[in-house]
Order: sequence, then C-alpha cells, then structure tokens
Amino acid sequence: MLERIGKLELRDLVTAWLAIAISFTIIFIRGSSRIEPLYALLLFAISLVTVGIGFILHEMAHKFTAIRYGFHAEFRKDNLMLLVAVALAALVGVVFAAPGATIISGYNITREQNGRISASGPLTNLILCIPFTALLFLAGMFSGPGGQIASLVGMVGLQVNAMIAAFNMLPVSVLDGRKVLSWNPAIFGILIVAAFGILIGSFYLLPH
Repeated sequence: MLERIGKLELRDLVTAWLAIAISFTIIFIRGSSRIEPLYALLLFAISLVTVGIGFILHEMAHKFTAIRYGFHAEFRKDNLMLLVAVALAALVGVVFAAPGATIISGYNITREQNGRISASGPLTNLILCIPFTALLFLAGMFSGPGGQIASLVGMVGLQVNAMIAAFNMLPVSVLDGRKVLSWNPAIFGILIVAAFGILIGSFYLLPH
C-alpha cells in the first residue's frame, strides 16, 4: 500500500511531521527547567517518534479508508498553518496543529462514507493511546535513564495522540468532528468523549 504514497505527498508529510515535532519540542522545553542541548535533542527525538506516529497514521487512516471506498486521496501540507503552529509554540506556549489535510477526490461521496473516512483518523489516535499507556506503566518497572526515557515516551505518546484525537473531533470548520457528527451523532459522541476523557485523565498520570 505504500506505493500509493507519491513523492509530493511524501514530501508534504515529512515537512508537516518535522514542523509539528519542532512545535511540540518547543512546548516541552518551555515547560522544563532543563535547557541543555542534549536534553533538547532528546525531546526532539521523542517528539519525532510520538508525534510522527500519531500524525502520519492519522492521515494515512484517512487516505486508505478513502481508497477503500474507491476515491483518490493525498495529504497536502498548509505552509501558513505550519508556520502558525511553530510561532504559537514559541510565543505563547500553545500548539495549534492543523498542518494540512488529506484531500479526497472522486464522485458521489456519501455522508456515511465521508463520516467513516473522517472518523478513521481520530479512532486511530485513540487506538495508539493503548500501547503508549502500556509503555508508560511498564517503564515504572525499570530504574535508571532507560526507564525514565521510556516513561517520557509513553506519557508524551499518550497525551499527543489524545490531543490529536480531541482536537480533530471538535465539530467545527473542516475538522473531522463536524463530518462525523453529520453522519452519526452517536459515534461522534463516543469518539469525542473518549478523546477528551483520555486527554484529561492522562494529566492525572503525571508525577506530582
């Protein structure tokens, strides 16, 4: 299925991935008392992995669900929104990540098909919360730097994926939530409650 990803789409995915990872790294650095270069590099690497998995699989879920229905779909980055994401992270300490969208083309897409395609992205992020939560708890069994890094990866992966799901399920503008709500209010309710529930709950797992 990877042959369905063209060179232009791959370039856009990588560009958006790097920009979002930089935005989250800035947020983590702002919230940390440590600003050593090696620690910043570690935070960037963690952002690449956690944000990369969440973002790429979210968009690929949209793409391949659309393909399954017989449509053509490609991700396209939004340079202005990528710039806004990095600027807001640096100036305000907030990540507003709307890096682009998976553009679907074809004829006669139904409300159900559009809803299912839209739901596939946030649902993928919610599923990804499971292994990251498992990693977070398993990391507690180990001491030393390895356990600390695994715990950090687990926590960041959990929160980032919950955040991506929650943000995209908002029923506004071109976000997934609006199309899911239009198709099936019950599924919309389940997904948005799960997303915000996991996101809020994840903060209680932070060390006090």
